[in-house]
Amino acid sequence: MPPDESHKLFWPAARAGEALEALGRESGLPASGASLEPPPLALCESSEALGRWIVAAADWLGFEAEPREVRYATVEEMVAASAPSLFQLSVEGEPCFLALLKSGRRSVSLIAPDALVREVPASVIHCALRRAAEEPHSQEVESLVRELGIPKRGRMKARNGLLGQRLGRKRLGDCLVLRHSLGANVWGHARSLRLPRKLLLTAAAYAVQYALWLLSWWLLGRATFGGQLERGWLWAWILLIITIIPFRLLYSWSAALFSVAAGGLLKQRLLYGALRMNPEEMRHEGVGHLLSRVFEGEAVESLALFGGFLSLVSVIELMLGAVVLGLGAGGALHVLLLAGWTALLAAHSWRFFRRRLPWTAARLDITHNLVEVMAGYRTRLAQEREENWHDNEDKSLESYLKLSARTDYDVKLLMIFAPRGWLILGLCGIIPAFTSGGASAESIAISLGGVLLIRKAFDKLCEGLATFAAAGIAWQQVKPFFRAASLPDVKGLPSFAAAGARSNPAGQIKAGTLVEAHDVSFSYEGRDEPALKGCNLSIKLGDRILLEGPSGGGKSTLAALLTGMRTPDAGLLLLDGLDRQTLGAEGWRRRAVSAPQFHENHILTESFAFNLLMGRRWPPKPVDVAEAEAVCRELGLGELLSRMPAGFEQMVGESGWQLSHGERSRLFIARALLQDAELVVLDESFAALDPENLRLALTCVMKRASTLVVIAHP
Repeated sequence: MPPDESHKLFWPAARAGEALEALGRESGLPASGASLEPPPLALCESSEALGRWIVAAADWLGFEAEPREVRYATVEEMVAASAPSLFQLSVEGEPCFLALLKSGRRSVSLIAPDALVREVPASVIHCALRRAAEEPHSQEVESLVRELGIPKRGRMKARNGLLGQRLGRKRLGDCLVLRHSLGANVWGHARSLRLPRKLLLTAAAYAVQYALWLLSWWLLGRATFGGQLERGWLWAWILLIITIIPFRLLYSWSAALFSVAAGGLLKQRLLYGALRMNPEEMRHEGVGHLLSRVFEGEAVESLALFGGFLSLVSVIELMLGAVVLGLGAGGALHVLLLAGWTALLAAHSWRFFRRRLPWTAARLDITHNLVEVMAGYRTRLAQEREENWHDNEDKSLESYLKLSARTDYDVKLLMIFAPRGWLILGLCGIIPAFTSGGASAESIAISLGGVLLIRKAFDKLCEGLATFAAAGIAWQQVKPFFRAASLPDVKGLPSFAAAGARSNPAGQIKAGTLVEAHDVSFSYEGRDEPALKGCNLSIKLGDRILLEGPSGGGKSTLAALLTGMRTPDAGLLLLDGLDRQTLGAEGWRRRAVSAPQFHENHILTESFAFNLLMGRRWPPKPVDVAEAEAVCRELGLGELLSRMPAGFEQMVGESGWQLSHGERSRLFIARALLQDAELVVLDESFAALDPENLRLALTCVMKRASTLVVIAHP
């Protein structure tokens, strides 16, 4: 396609929803079946607001759109590795899109505005994405190339090099990469990562190389027993051995690809599920239980993959070994013995798994108790008599030792008796053919080889089953996180959820009601009395509200309801005149934010900028960093920024710069303000501040918060 016709591939901003639906449908992403209206005209005038609308629209349709920056120097890399995606750019000052379906280094597949899939050279897309940035500099660079006397065939390369040096860091637009939602069906995720294909390739590569290995030894054995061991037979044997090498490499490569992809999917799913767990459920578990879930999550990944591959290769070896047995002197009898022994092994493996469950539970209980005791060591010193400190530990250890002895016995049966028992049974299967004298030496040798091959396969199978059992038991600990990833979420209409910037900027007080609550009630699980009952309130835009009350009076519960961290059990709660079902969970949290109490707020082990802007957008743009610095200085954190060697990039948290109690409080306030929400709720955020910093913080909050609710003790 000529470069001047590339504009025919651009989707206008008004058809962004149509492009998104077409790209999701053609790329096989799951669709909810919901209809999607065109973006509002006001959003089409702003690239940033339009990008947020697409992210919300993708969520409404049932998949995700992850925004990534496209810079001049990374165009080729982004085009080659980001399909399916929407490239958002500006042509003649108007936002538009390229719907990239399949990508590659030389050519790409696009969905054009006429809904047809077109194959286009990748260079055409590179030029289309770079054209607007290059136009102001093209004439100057081309004149410079001519003045330097560069030959014609090298001028294009020199031109691209000069433009790359000048524009390498220039931002061209955004690339919205489409992918399955982390809460979507696991099978859909696996298919998108091509896990079934990788697993099938792994199994096929191992089966071929193992079959070639068996064939090579069959060839050598036949030549030996037939008295034909000549140079030609040896060369044929050597060629077969050499042929095994590429298939062995293919097996290792495909197995590594599968392990990385499957492990990454599991970790993403568990992390997403952990973030979606009900906070009340998490609170009922001690730090020991949560720590054990982390360890068990690692165990599931490593043990399941290791045991899975061992089981896979052992099953392949058993199948090919059964073929060898069938060709040997034992014939069908040998195959029947193998089937019976395999069934017996499967029954024992299930018994082993069931009996290992209480042993694992006892081990985890010891770990939980140890961590809990370490966390509450000071309380134990003060409240318990020294002679009673280890009573429970001794009982737990005694029970654990008894269960360990029984588990060790089961492991011995599985790992030692099963392979050796087959060796005896397999040799017994040869006895009838051997004693009758009707079997040839070659067939007896084949049977003996088959018995030894299957014995080796049983060694791998038993180890794989034992590892798989450990992974299955570890899975019981992390299964709640995995299932939580599939919990349904409240999704609002994208026209509401993706409004551009804050609708009520600081300093502009509008008339109207922002929050309405009618007979709102909320109860915590396991408590008879509701924390909040029959609550009625109305918050106007621009209000400054101080909420005081005794501890346990429901102040923090109300804050959690207002900001969408919890949902009411009864009653009606409206924000901007809309309920949670209409706005969606994400849309509600975008409009109402909070700085919770200290025990519910955290400093992550990351940069200071990340902790400030994590609720805004990432990666931040220069305007975000500038506003963050302004807010920090207004809150009195300017001295802290000047002390930190790396400034905003300074690592903070457990392994980084340690912040004082008051500095952490002001960081939490800044984090809430920088989210540009209509409603800001500060829950005891000023309690740790001295009078001077309290004055600075109050001035900043009153200036920047559109509508403010401050919770404090009387």
